[in-house]
Amino acid sequence: MRPSIVLFGDSITEESFGEGGWGAHLANHYSRSADVVLRGYSGYNTRWASLVADRAFSAIPASAAVAAVTVFFGANDASLPDRASAFQHVPLPEYRDNLRAICALLRARWPSAALILVTPPPVDERGRVRFPRNGDASGLPERTNEAAGRYARACVEVARQCGLRAIDLWSRMQEFPGWETAFLRDGLHLTPTGNRLLFEEVVFALRDANLSLEALPADLPLCSDIDPDNAVRCFEEE
Repeated sequence: MRPSIVLFGDSITEESFGEGGWGAHLANHYSRSADVVLRGYSGYNTRWASLVADRAFSAIPASAAVAAVTVFFGANDASLPDRASAFQHVPLPEYRDNLRAICALLRARWPSAALILVTPPPVDERGRVRFPRNGDASGLPERTNEAAGRYARACVEVARQCGLRAIDLWSRMQEFPGWETAFLRDGLHLTPTGNRLLFEEVVFALRDANLSLEALPADLPLCSDIDPDNAVRCFEEE
């Protein structure tokens, strides 16, 4: 059965199938080996995600060959509780608990799937001020990089405690000079370059889970392997 890779997250996941998006890159990368299934919900935090997870995955049978799931929440949870996006804020202890609950649900549904937690990205506060939310005229960012870092570290810690792989996007992006505009288009959401970086990190994590292109069989025979004089037999052998 052709395996699936499920992407579960907020707006950075929802828009990942757009042009140059990290999900689109994954779908192209695994085009003959696996289906990439999108479950992205713009604006969601882990509180809301944990409440709707069952419904979000209801169209994917528990018997489906789900090989991996990325869980990418935290950017909204880390919204400051006294700024324009306060309604999305989730306290750090609850964020940890919600991540654990989401992972427990996924493990129960697809026990053999590799779960990969992705931390929130860093925040360019100047970029957030340039793109205010809902007409906010305060001149203050509704997120800060320091707050995002606390949630990123919590995400990594939850992954460690649960024996899961984590992609520390918050730290990884900041290894590069000029990350603020190279990787983030509005101080939070990803540019094509930021999407490419995340795609590469996910591919590395999937490779560690034995889900590289080399490890996965191609779906149906390659054209070069088909005998034009006896195609029926070739397909029957598959």
